Amino acid sequence: MSFPWANEYKPSNAFMRYMDEKLPLPRFVYNAVGAGYPVPRNLNYFWNFGVLAGMALMIQIVTGIVLAMHYGADSSIAFGSVEHIMRDVNSGWFLRYAHQNGASMFFIVVYIHIFRGLFYGSYKPPREMVWHLGLVIFLLMMATAFMGYVLPWGQMSFWGAKVITGLFGAIPLVGEPIQTWLLGGFAPDNAALNRFFSLHFLLPFVILGVIILHIWALHIPGSSNPTGVEVKSEQDTVPFHPYYTAKDGVGVALFFLLFAVILFFAPNFLGEPDNYIPANPLATPANIVPEWYFWPFYAILRAFTVDFLFIPAKLLGVLAMFASILLLFFLPWLDTSAVRSGHYRPLFRKFFWFGLIPTIVILGYCGGSHATDGIVLISQIASAYYFAHFLIILPIISRVETTKPLPTSITEAVLGNTPANATLQPAE
Repeated sequence: MSFPWANEYKPSNAFMRYMDEKLPLPRFVYNAVGAGYPVPRNLNYFWNFGVLAGMALMIQIVTGIVLAMHYGADSSIAFGSVEHIMRDVNSGWFLRYAHQNGASMFFIVVYIHIFRGLFYGSYKPPREMVWHLGLVIFLLMMATAFMGYVLPWGQMSFWGAKVITGLFGAIPLVGEPIQTWLLGGFAPDNAALNRFFSLHFLLPFVILGVIILHIWALHIPGSSNPTGVEVKSEQDTVPFHPYYTAKDGVGVALFFLLFAVILFFAPNFLGEPDNYIPANPLATPANIVPEWYFWPFYAILRAFTVDFLFIPAKLLGVLAMFASILLLFFLPWLDTSAVRSGHYRPLFRKFFWFGLIPTIVILGYCGGSHATDGIVLISQIASAYYFAHFLIILPIISRVETTKPLPTSITEAVLGNTPANATLQPAE
């Protein structure tokens, strides 16, 4: 969306004028994240997490490039090369822990970013493409994280690779050839390690490219906001800089504070102890689990224990695990309510906070626990509710819910419905 009141880029410096004429990169930055990009004036701190996700990605790219200089992608030396990084490379322990925990921080901010989008209806028109590109980023993140988890070549790395790639073997006809192609053989070994290292190095740059498309798609309709009301006038917006650069700065400071606490005081808190044991194909770990950010999907996978007609339980679990993410692509059409924000949807808000969020937490707990009969039963109930929420409950709510009246404008929501609003302007 082009805003007629947006500030135009007018460089005062001769060199910047030359650059803007020959290569308009300064103008692009100014219009993308500067004073040339008007943003709704009522954004809260939940809108910080897009910037934080970009910050987390850059941490992963920078630390990953340096770690790749010292890592040996060979099954005979991979585990030892990681130990070499930790013990012998200058500040290697810092880089390795920053990369390891940076992945967890990346997923934390992305999950909050997704939940914000779910609650405030950011997936609704005209921002469907922004939502879909965000989900593509999430899928690429999951693939990148899985391949990175294999690289230390510890016990959980090896068996995680064996279990996850084994899921493809459940696909009829083409499953086993796909699994063999992924591993470069019939079991995780040197070929698999080389492939995963190559793709793990490449995919972050693919993610960066999709993020650029994500931001590009966002700038066409403009940012959403907590009310879900579209921008109607200049009074509804403020320039991105300095208002939201300062606000994002607060979020970035808190992000690095939490990151530093984990990095220096609990670097292995989010890790798996078995991965500090070299990979041994002859010794199966007592409880094979992925990283914590995969636990809800792993619980859905394990929830299927009985064959249905001619479909094996393993294949049902694989299909359900992928479907749990893919159904999010259809949210713009499953939720047909004209009101975007959960603040003005009382029934939606109850099912979101007391239905969907607890269900995902329960699935996460079950995914990280031993697969006892009780845990599997809870996983089955939670998985059923997860799919029912999006496929049954949400479409019904969007049709029968009585929503609260929306404000006539963003300015009214911020300042109240007073006569003085007509003359109020953002502070310069």
